[in-house]
Amino acid sequence: EVQLVESGGGLVQPGGSLRLSCVASGITFSIYDMSWVRQAPGKGLEWVSAINSGIQSTYYADSVKGRFTISRDNAKNTLYLQMSSLKTEDTAVYYCATGYQFGFGYWGQGTQVTVSS
Repeated sequence: EVQLVESGGGLVQPGGSLRLSCVASGITFSIYDMSWVRQAPGKGLEWVSAINSGIQSTYYADSVKGRFTISRDNAKNTLYLQMSSLKTEDTAVYYCATGYQFGFGYWGQGTQVTVSS
């Protein structure tokens, strides 16, 4: 059974930081491109960031570039998203998913990030 389990969400003040984690099981994690996707209240899905399986090139949406950093630890089957300088508009449920350029396959259940004073 494939599982992607996110953690690390919570309530943070504007300007604060959080680190999200996504632990994968049931797949050969190292061969998958991986992405973070978010959904703000009342809005559709927004791709946030991706990291590929090979040379681990990273990609970011303009809305988070320079503030978020994606990384992975293949030995731990874990994907990370370091979020800094958080804004109220970053409030969303954050999902990790396999895939990037050609669509997404497996999804986690999501973790809530709320940025509020």
